[in-house]
Amino acid sequence: MLFHGLSAFPITPCDAAGRVDTGALNGLLKRIDAAGAGSIGLLGSTGSYMYLDRAEKRCAIEAAADCLSGRMPVIVGVGALRTDEAVALAQDARDAGAQGLLLAPVSYTPLGDDEVFEHFSAVAAATPLPLCIYNNPGTTHFTISQSLLSRLSAIPNIAAVKNPALPAADITAAHQATMSAVPAGFAVGYSGDWLVADAILAGGVTWYSVVAGILPEPSVKLMRAAQAGDGAEVQRINALFEPLWTLFRDLSSYRTVHAIANLLDLSPHDPPLPIRPLSQADRARVKAALEVLAAV
Repeated sequence: MLFHGLSAFPITPCDAAGRVDTGALNGLLKRIDAAGAGSIGLLGSTGSYMYLDRAEKRCAIEAAADCLSGRMPVIVGVGALRTDEAVALAQDARDAGAQGLLLAPVSYTPLGDDEVFEHFSAVAAATPLPLCIYNNPGTTHFTISQSLLSRLSAIPNIAAVKNPALPAADITAAHQATMSAVPAGFAVGYSGDWLVADAILAGGVTWYSVVAGILPEPSVKLMRAAQAGDGAEVQRINALFEPLWTLFRDLSSYRTVHAIANLLDLSPHDPPLPIRPLSQADRARVKAALEVLAAV
């Protein structure tokens, strides 16, 4: 059941030199734990995995494992341009106390299906930890097709996929097609916060959530409504999230959650350069969206 339920992806607070602020990270993790999420998604896109060096990534994993003391599983992003680097990151995650891995096909030179297959095979074989395929074409510019997913799902230790959610009109058919491509028990979950509730209603078993990493309590409520099949409650809560979803779409979720962390005094740090923090006008929009969410 590792890749099931609400997986909360917090930011990794860092200073301007890229050093992890473990105190701020622990504060975020404790909020997620107290809210009742299913797992932590550490060092995902929201967690700045491509902006941190290997030592700081390991520091973050060790801090999370120590903070949570086994109360909640930690799934760690291990994407890297080189296969040997991704293997090393997977082994670091294992040694530092992670329970699962998340791997995106990161590239500079465009990859082919066979190259991605061999990359995933090598990382999956490097540790006994179960691995989730991170299908993130918006960032990686590589789409994991149904045929490639079917091949990857047969690799030992690969147990799940994190797909981008689609609009409500399209998600049911897409989910059914994905389920037909993978073996029984393979966990099909979704990201893209403003679309995920409908993906859970359509049968997805996991919400890989940016917003749950910073606002875990309302996120847990939305997930539980979707898991219960309560469409009316999903619609009510989603409407309260909509001002925040608009900001995610307009400004990027990455910038927005860093601003929320600042506004809630959860982290004093800005995103790593060259990413710029939000303007004061946009921070005012974020504050207004948080006030709407208080009604959840």
